[in-house]
Amino acid sequence: MDLLKSFSHPEEVMALLKFKLGGSEVVMPKCDFNSMSPSLLTCYNLLNRTSRSFSAVIQALDGELRNAVCIFYLVLRALDTVEDDMTIPIDIKIPMLKSFYKNLQDPDWKYMDSKDKDRCVLENFQCISKEFRELEEMYRDVISDICQKMGLGMTEILVKKVDTMADWDQYCHYVAGLVGIGLARLFSTSGLEEPIVGQDTQLANDLGLFLQKTNIIRDYLEDYNDKRIFWPKVAWSKYAADVGDFSKVENQEQAVKCLNELITNALELIPSSLRFMGRLKNQSVFNFVAIPQVMAIATLERCYNNPKVFTGVVKIRKGEAVRMMLGATSIERVKAIMRHFTLQIIEKIPNDDPNSAKTRAVCQKSLELTETEQEYTTSSIYPPLYVSLGLMLTAISYTYWSQISQWYDDLF
Repeated sequence: MDLLKSFSHPEEVMALLKFKLGGSEVVMPKCDFNSMSPSLLTCYNLLNRTSRSFSAVIQALDGELRNAVCIFYLVLRALDTVEDDMTIPIDIKIPMLKSFYKNLQDPDWKYMDSKDKDRCVLENFQCISKEFRELEEMYRDVISDICQKMGLGMTEILVKKVDTMADWDQYCHYVAGLVGIGLARLFSTSGLEEPIVGQDTQLANDLGLFLQKTNIIRDYLEDYNDKRIFWPKVAWSKYAADVGDFSKVENQEQAVKCLNELITNALELIPSSLRFMGRLKNQSVFNFVAIPQVMAIATLERCYNNPKVFTGVVKIRKGEAVRMMLGATSIERVKAIMRHFTLQIIEKIPNDDPNSAKTRAVCQKSLELTETEQEYTTSSIYPPLYVSLGLMLTAISYTYWSQISQWYDDLF
């Protein structure tokens, strides 16, 4: 069914064909595993097991930055696994989070009692810490510093509810903004990007916030069912007595109003995203940053004014995702993609929405910043020849579709 969804969009089918025929290696070239040490190879295997999507874009990074970002990701994944594991008692978890960065210097530390789905990074932490210690000091300093700050931040959010918009920003800072800051510092430290990229922590933080807020907005139902509340109370309390009321059909109208308010808040981060990407010079770094950013704006467009957010998970089509991944290779192309989805949001704004004026103003600012001669258009046609093309795609996709599905599911 996912494949069929793209059949009426020729540009998506062509993107899928290009992906199959080697186009993926333009933005995500494969790295040489044969030259890796056993512990480093284990780290990349762990990367594949815990996030195949980020594994692909990490492996596409140039030079020594590739290993540094790989280890950075695994260290934070291990830290996040401790925070996520509800079987770890709070009196054990908090000290673990606070001191987790110290484990990077301990060649014997590992944790075998986790029940989390990503526990493999804790059970194999000796390989991760070994490769961490093999990195140059300039990379180790960044990774250790971010790990320490994130661990401390996680202890705060464990016992604090997300009430105000400031709380929402703080939560997103600890779990995603710090990741953006750490990555920006690694980009600059590697010499692939200018020092300003790592020095401007506000832009890097906003980059992470844009992705995290998008995930929180989209994952309302999943998080609520897991008894995790990340929507800020100051927003949802305007429309319901309890955030869980949004999952009830009779409260759909109010639920959508709250949804639109939070999406408007997230869209305010687009200028920061564009400014950050506009500074990037290295192609592999640009692709690494741009792909998640364009996926986020597409996801927000699909969620805006959409009551299905409260009955399931709203996702963009796989063909659409692949097309954006292959196309987001320059700032002008990224502008075109963001402009397209911003215009789509504007068309959906209800006149009676309490935040309609603000949403239009935020979108208008985005349009001013995304003026470009590049085009990003979509079509929906179904000529007879297209049926044949669809059948051909179905036949050749058999061997690789599961790989795309896993990449897509991990990313979204």
